[in-house]
Amino acid sequence: MARTLEITGRQNDKSLEKNPERFTKNVTEKGADPENGDPVRRRGHETSELEAATHLFKGSVGAGLFAMGDCFKNGGLAGATILLPIIAVMCVHCERMLIRGSVLAVERTPGVDFLDYPETVEKCFEHGPRPLRKMSRVMKLIVEMFLCVTQFGFCAIYFVFITENLHQVLQQNGIVISMSMVMLITLLPAMIPSLMTNLKYISPVSLFANVALLFGLIATLTIAFSDGPMPSVGDRHLFTGGAQLALFFGTALFSYEGIALILPLRNSMRRPEKFSTRFGVLNSTMFFTTALFIFTGFVSYVRWGEEVAGSITLNLVVEEVFSQVVKVIAALGVFLGYPIQFFVMIKILWPPLKRSNNCTQKYPITSQVCLRFFMVMMTFGVALVVPKLNLFISLIGALCSTCLAFVIPVLIDFVTRAQVPKALGVWSYIKNILILTVAVLGIVTGTYQSIVEIVKEFK
Repeated sequence: MARTLEITGRQNDKSLEKNPERFTKNVTEKGADPENGDPVRRRGHETSELEAATHLFKGSVGAGLFAMGDCFKNGGLAGATILLPIIAVMCVHCERMLIRGSVLAVERTPGVDFLDYPETVEKCFEHGPRPLRKMSRVMKLIVEMFLCVTQFGFCAIYFVFITENLHQVLQQNGIVISMSMVMLITLLPAMIPSLMTNLKYISPVSLFANVALLFGLIATLTIAFSDGPMPSVGDRHLFTGGAQLALFFGTALFSYEGIALILPLRNSMRRPEKFSTRFGVLNSTMFFTTALFIFTGFVSYVRWGEEVAGSITLNLVVEEVFSQVVKVIAALGVFLGYPIQFFVMIKILWPPLKRSNNCTQKYPITSQVCLRFFMVMMTFGVALVVPKLNLFISLIGALCSTCLAFVIPVLIDFVTRAQVPKALGVWSYIKNILILTVAVLGIVTGTYQSIVEIVKEFK
């Protein structure tokens, strides 16, 4: 059976390498769904290109967008401006490799609806070279672990972000309560949308979050421009090195935090072939996101210099009423991204729990609601002990996001191409090894430096 799958897969691999979307389009024209592996059944609650772009944008920006000032401080004005587009191109390329691997794995696995990130990794190794097939289950568990840790960290950081901004505003208006109490107040707005079990129903929340996020950003940058003459670019570092560059890498990778959503979003689309075309959802959204990151980071670092905070909203003068409004709306925009990140984490945790427990099978809705409630409370608890926002952003970005964004897609590419004669050419080796080298350097240096700085904060 495995040999049959190998031969069948080989017949499609060459055309997929040149144009994976052509395969999707051809199958769709015949009435089949290329990601479902089922020629007649269609998915419910299908999303449009605009809805998919909305989710991807919200999944790719959030606390990381407002941390761009700190990112540019660590990377330097010129250094960050050069490196961010390079990182973006690498991210998009790796996401395309992930999509290609998923499409191939679905074609080789009859009777499946679609494959998400962990399942794609499992099936790619399962149909890969014989010595690697025994690793398929282990690789799936590794990816699920990284995804859970990453999404859990994102959700906890979102709690911290809104808490820091609201605490400033409340104190300025004479309401003296602790940070912990402010965080407790945010539990209810986090809990309600997190109980929704389908991306389609989260769309209004995501759309409102995008509007609030962009308003907060535009208002913050407007204040930055209007608050007297801008300091000279010569007063800021153009390039940095060593420890600061390691922190830059972690923050940058954290900011491109949407890879876990790539396959779920594509799989939920009415026309999935439109996701990764030249001017499709993926390229358009990432181009806009990168341009926004560069503009925000450049302006923020020039304005506030070495005093720029982990969130640029914290640099606004809290005594001014308009600044307080901006802080609240920006925090709301970031925080409403919580259910999007939470959705991915639950999607990983719920299926194995449901299969292994009689109670969850008998009362699936009640059990899932209880799980969601418990996980929201867990992220709330972790957020209580986070000492500093920007350092945890760098840590999660360097350790988990780098593995998910760079390392795993490269491994998928190696495994799938190894089954096709002459598919692993010189260019493929050079390109993939270069990506792995950058990833390993980022993981080692970024993780080490982030942990060192966090230890200092605890002391």
